Amino acid sequence: MMLQQPVDLLPANEIGPVHFIAIGGAGMSAVAQLYHDLGVRVTGSDQSDSPALRHLQAQGIEAHLGHHPDHLGDARTVVVSTAIRDNNPELVAARERGLRVWHRSTALAALMVGSQAVSVAGTHGKTTTTGMTAVMLEAAGGDPSYCIGAPLTTSGVSSHLGSGEAFVVEADESDGSFLQYPTRIAVITNVEADHLDNWDTPSAYFDGFVRFATGGSVQVVVINSDDQGAAELAQRLREGGSVVVSYGEADGSDVRLSDLDFENTASSARLEYGSDSGIIELQVPGRHNLANAAAGYTVGRLLGLDHEALLAGADEFGGTLRRFQLVADVQGVRIYDDYAHHPTEIRAALTAARRVAAHGRLVACFQPHLYSRTRDFADEFGEALALADVAIVTDIYAAREDPMPGVTGELVADAARRAGADTHYVADKTDLPAALAALLQPGDLVMTIGAGDVTLVGPLLASLLGPVAGR
Repeated sequence: MMLQQPVDLLPANEIGPVHFIAIGGAGMSAVAQLYHDLGVRVTGSDQSDSPALRHLQAQGIEAHLGHHPDHLGDARTVVVSTAIRDNNPELVAARERGLRVWHRSTALAALMVGSQAVSVAGTHGKTTTTGMTAVMLEAAGGDPSYCIGAPLTTSGVSSHLGSGEAFVVEADESDGSFLQYPTRIAVITNVEADHLDNWDTPSAYFDGFVRFATGGSVQVVVINSDDQGAAELAQRLREGGSVVVSYGEADGSDVRLSDLDFENTASSARLEYGSDSGIIELQVPGRHNLANAAAGYTVGRLLGLDHEALLAGADEFGGTLRRFQLVADVQGVRIYDDYAHHPTEIRAALTAARRVAAHGRLVACFQPHLYSRTRDFADEFGEALALADVAIVTDIYAAREDPMPGVTGELVADAARRAGADTHYVADKTDLPAALAALLQPGDLVMTIGAGDVTLVGPLLASLLGPVAGR
């Protein structure tokens, strides 16, 4: 994978018809939906069936199974993601025909032209913060357009073309996509080295966020004062003359959180901004989620929306898919699923899960994502998993990468054992449901963790748990 370099934009209604390769993916389907809602002719293809693909087809979008040059039809623009390889037959044909080929981020950026563009970036928490921001702005009467990396659990949708001025997007730094957007309000949740397969060094990764926050269209940067990397970035930005609004628990934060309280899966805190003060309440757990909500509140105030309406809107956020998502509660065993795939994210998820588990055991089932990330952070993954009472580790979900010699999920399992965790290594993910069922007992909370297909384990486990949990 290579870093994407920004390209010149055209308004979205001038580039069609548009063909999306891998249209069924979470990110691609959301953008395709926005173009369809705009009235642009949309076609697409994907190598596998999915609910997202069928949803698009049900709306009349010509979405094919499999890739073939004929699927391009009369397209003038072809949209690809970073995962699409150069030998994809549709991409090869598009280039041979001289069609405009845009990365997904460029297609999304074209939709944002002329709006109050809010780009939510950060190493962790982008999806949840984008979703919270969209829900809070909507509750306060803003009717924003938005594009989130996962569907909202309450509505089942991840994108919306609104009538308001704001356009809120999840701005991915992994491949440099966040540099493409015509951002006016830049939100940065945290900065911690990741995606070094693209950025090479932590300093280059950090500098990418500097470029994002100092883009020519950026008017204000909303940044987390509790995160060390974000705080260092804020200082650098202020020294360069950027307008920075901070949020968090730290003294001196412009939007200040205090008196945090957690009960089961709910969270609350006192929020203060200037002379305004009130209680912000969430349906989702965790200190990190209160920070995410403070970011959304800050965006709303910068857009001129009402203090009380934004606080009330925070309680309407029910989560996004695969972010501390309850899968099942079977015979006294609760099963959650979480997309966490970086050590810091796992620590945050398991810390929140520990509070929810109360007196029961916390069982973590982790699938590492990417060979390069596993190689770089195996020890940190093991230390994070040691927050659980029991850790089960399976082999690596390769995603876009080819295998690396000597790099397997066992590196993480060994690190978790060294960190003191009761650890089990189950290399074949198809064996995970049975392995978990054999370990679980009533009162346990089990969380499947990872950005790959470990999400399939929870429902399969639930079907086995009846006799196991009741023994």
